[in-house]
Amino acid sequence: MSAFQGTKINPTKFHKSQMKFYAFLVPLAIFMALPIIYIIFHAFKPIDELFAYPPRFFVQKPTFQNFVDLFAQTNASGIPISRYLFNSIVVTIIVVFLTILFSTMAGYALSKKNFLLKKTIFEINTLALMFVPAAVAIPRYLLIEKIGLINSFWVHILPLLAMPIGLFLVKQFIDQIPNELVEAARMDGASDFRIFVTIIIPLIKPAIATVAILSFQTVWNNIETSTLYVNDEGLKTFSFYMSTLASQVTGGNTVAGQGIAAAASLIMFLPNLIIFIILQSQVMNTMAHSGIK
Repeated sequence: MSAFQGTKINPTKFHKSQMKFYAFLVPLAIFMALPIIYIIFHAFKPIDELFAYPPRFFVQKPTFQNFVDLFAQTNASGIPISRYLFNSIVVTIIVVFLTILFSTMAGYALSKKNFLLKKTIFEINTLALMFVPAAVAIPRYLLIEKIGLINSFWVHILPLLAMPIGLFLVKQFIDQIPNELVEAARMDGASDFRIFVTIIIPLIKPAIATVAILSFQTVWNNIETSTLYVNDEGLKTFSFYMSTLASQVTGGNTVAGQGIAAAASLIMFLPNLIIFIILQSQVMNTMAHSGIK
């Protein structure tokens, strides 16, 4: 049998008993990877292969021209694509970092500290999981308009810092850390900040990785903010630019825009793939740990 260490779900070494799983999982993995492979090849197709019939899965004459055209493209307002990409990168880094920071700090407080209305606050957070974005679109717009965030860079950041699922996951994860461990550190003179940094954070790395993935995907693919709350083109993000790329910035010529749209799709997709590949083992450990009492 495969060996497991602690709460890790991935086996540490190969065993012949795993062959029956590989016989099923390898063909399934190849099948599920086909859309990813297609997106990659599609971005390097010249215009004649993009509209070839029957459609070709693999590119025959790969070219970087789509990417050259993409970065040379400027929309009607004169804003270069690099500006949209810069906005997305900065917003994503800030939101992911602050979301992890706030989720872990709040999760630690709700799990290991005692204060008034502690259960009520957590129940409100749990209740927030019920609401889809469309259900709160109007109240959210009124609130953002009231505090003066309309058409500002901060409107990309502040509304996305509230992540109920992240707080819920981290709090439930910290609940499984023995209280005796925290009390022992406190008896040794450790402050709350030291306990949080040296004990809590190392023990909840799998949960942090999961929150990072969820937060990254939310902000990187976010179109709503640029559409509803931002009028200045220089403040909009790459995901919004991509949603209008094939038609608006090419003067309505959707045929001419398909090449740069394919290149933009790959740029949008790759960061999601890379961050998941890097952190997926931690996510699996989170799922395994959450079921152990």
